[in-house]
Amino acid sequence: MSVTLSIVVPVFRSQELLRELHRRVVAVLEPIHPSFEMVLVEDGGGDGSWQVIQALAAQDPRVVGIRLGRNYGQHNALLCGIRAARGELIVTIDDDLQNPPEEVPRLLAELGNGYDVVYGTPQAGAHGLLRNMASRVTKIALQQSMGVESASKVSAFRAFRTHLRDAFAGYRSPSVNIDVLLTWGTTRFSAVRVRQDERTVGDSGYSLRRLFTHAVNMVTGFSVLPLQIASVLGVLFGAVGFAILMYVVGRYIIHGSSVPGFTFLASIIAIFSGVQLFALGIFGEYLARMHFRSMERPPYTLLESTRRE
Repeated sequence: MSVTLSIVVPVFRSQELLRELHRRVVAVLEPIHPSFEMVLVEDGGGDGSWQVIQALAAQDPRVVGIRLGRNYGQHNALLCGIRAARGELIVTIDDDLQNPPEEVPRLLAELGNGYDVVYGTPQAGAHGLLRNMASRVTKIALQQSMGVESASKVSAFRAFRTHLRDAFAGYRSPSVNIDVLLTWGTTRFSAVRVRQDERTVGDSGYSLRRLFTHAVNMVTGFSVLPLQIASVLGVLFGAVGFAILMYVVGRYIIHGSSVPGFTFLASIIAIFSGVQLFALGIFGEYLARMHFRSMERPPYTLLESTRRE
């Protein structure tokens, strides 16, 4: 029987939740998509998640387990699972049960309205104030990278048509963002409001620091916006410098004296030096990415799989 739907789950230190996740996915999908598969990608968490995945795969042939060589990150693990999926449609869902499997039919129904990608947007933030603010900043960065309005509604809970992966079949950079890659294959995005539950076991792998790093990686890896900002700052501060020069020359011509004060001069030098270093830092980020890509570092490596051809 051909697989019509693939559920792809990046797994990181969630051994206590996997059996419940599997049970709920089966309960939801068996009546509507009996020919589904569940692809669980263990992302080097170091706990007993892989043993649980192996047990589930032995118990249910619809479960496919993939173990990565080390921890590569959520989006890298997703890329691996998406490439391994055999269904005509793919749904990605987190392993922490904050995305209820019971909401999957709503995403699939919206997908049937002529869209290629549908996001399940949480009805309300389930994190603290700082975490929600960091997530908002990340989505703004993502919107700049994706170049589509729906970027503000993205989430890890998404459904899309499998043929979209052809657009990034040859992608091998170690910096991965699934949402940006999906824009390479379509512009037909939509979103539906879904319930988001509280996490009951463990802590989120996305700290404030990792969210900030993720935002920087998105913007510098998939957009030229930072370079444009550096250009604008260069023009702006060049104009400020020219205005200061005109002020100094004008004062000398009119009053016959220069502008006194070492503090003023030192402040101007510090400001301009800071802008220059900021621009150099942006150029360095892009050069570093070019360097890493020239090394052909893979986005992930497979250690083992439960799938038997």
